[in-house]
Amino acid sequence: MFAFFFFNDTATSEICTRSLVGSVRCVLETAPGVGKGTQAELLASKLNLPHVSTGAIFRSAISEGTDLGLKAKAFSDSGTLVPDELTTSLAIEAISTDKCPNGFILDGFPRNINQAQALQESLNIQNRNIDFVVCLTVPENELVSRMLNRGRVDDTEEVIRTRFKVYEELTSPVLDFYKNIMEIIQINGVGELNEISERIVNSLVK
Repeated sequence: MFAFFFFNDTATSEICTRSLVGSVRCVLETAPGVGKGTQAELLASKLNLPHVSTGAIFRSAISEGTDLGLKAKAFSDSGTLVPDELTTSLAIEAISTDKCPNGFILDGFPRNINQAQALQESLNIQNRNIDFVVCLTVPENELVSRMLNRGRVDDTEEVIRTRFKVYEELTSPVLDFYKNIMEIIQINGVGELNEISERIVNSLVK
């Protein structure tokens, strides 16, 4: 199981002199049970950047009554999944240079290869090219144990492993996509929350 973070090239020259603060555009993807939201919040706080989650993107667009938000609300109200194209448009709008001029921590996007390609194309147009990837790795058995210990009725081992299989099928091609265009740094994702967060930041200043 893996998680990955993406940083744009404007951060590269700033890593040592500014300790990454306010100079990073980052995407966080994790397998279920890794603690994606918590790690995204910790990283955003340390780098003084906005934490933009897909859930928050939808809530914000809907509350603001934007065209995209109203479309998303219609799908949500009907109990159906928001289409890939709409999700992508909302995410790209949320991390625009107007809203996130100095960078961002994007949480939960891209989830599949189509979203990854659309994100890359959008960043290229804005001259905000991604420079390298940090991959957070956690053994599947460790994640299964974590989720079983939560004690939720629907978290049986079979259900959890099926969820992981679906996740891998969707997101492994995303990782492969980025492997073809940039360096990937692997980080051990097992440990205390702050310890893992420090590993991520420290890997960028080596």
